[in-house]
Amino acid sequence: MKVCIIGASGKLGRYMVQHALDHGHEVVGVCRAQSVPKLDAFKDRITVIPGATNDRDVIGRAVAGCDGVLTVLVPWGVQGYSTGTAQAVLDLAPPGARLVFSCGWHISRDGQDVYPLAFLAMLKVFTWVARLTRFADVDDQVEACRRIFASDTRWTVVRGSSLEEGASQGLPVWSLHVGDPVLRSDRTRRTDFALFMVEALGDDTLVHEAPAIVGRNTSSAIGFADSRAR
Repeated sequence: MKVCIIGASGKLGRYMVQHALDHGHEVVGVCRAQSVPKLDAFKDRITVIPGATNDRDVIGRAVAGCDGVLTVLVPWGVQGYSTGTAQAVLDLAPPGARLVFSCGWHISRDGQDVYPLAFLAMLKVFTWVARLTRFADVDDQVEACRRIFASDTRWTVVRGSSLEEGASQGLPVWSLHVGDPVLRSDRTRRTDFALFMVEALGDDTLVHEAPAIVGRNTSSAIGFADSRAR
């Protein structure tokens, strides 16, 4: 499979590059020109296309001929960066391509997610501060996902919990809604988030779904597995 990874130079992106290569995929990576050196470890094994990830010309060249596209949706600034990235992918990816997008738990597809009050308070503060400082616009990511959900492309939106570094625990556990007890631990290894993204390329049961994930070895995931075994 030929796979384009948009946002390849970031922490999550580099893990996705490695997992994609481990799966035997041909990889095209997109990142800002100043970030290309972050991909030096892969330079002999992947094709890198430098440019802004919301630049339609850049995205068009990158996704040409690809069977799958993995996109890190980042709401940098206040100029609609996530929305521009998502729309370019939706418009320009080859027909039938598998499209997998990353975001956080705060994205809700159907309004059925149940969030802890502390999470909502933290999100409200971050949204306000990020917008005030023009660092990021969470509402931009919300709009990007709204457009994805309305698309008839073969999309999946993977909603990550709080992330941490560390050795892989294996493929994360997932649920369709935040608030499910299996997700209570709210912790996933970043490498495993990336693994889930790559594995989703070949999992048609996730088409038009927005799974919320949590680490396989977290207490809530283990507790859920034990309860099913009884």
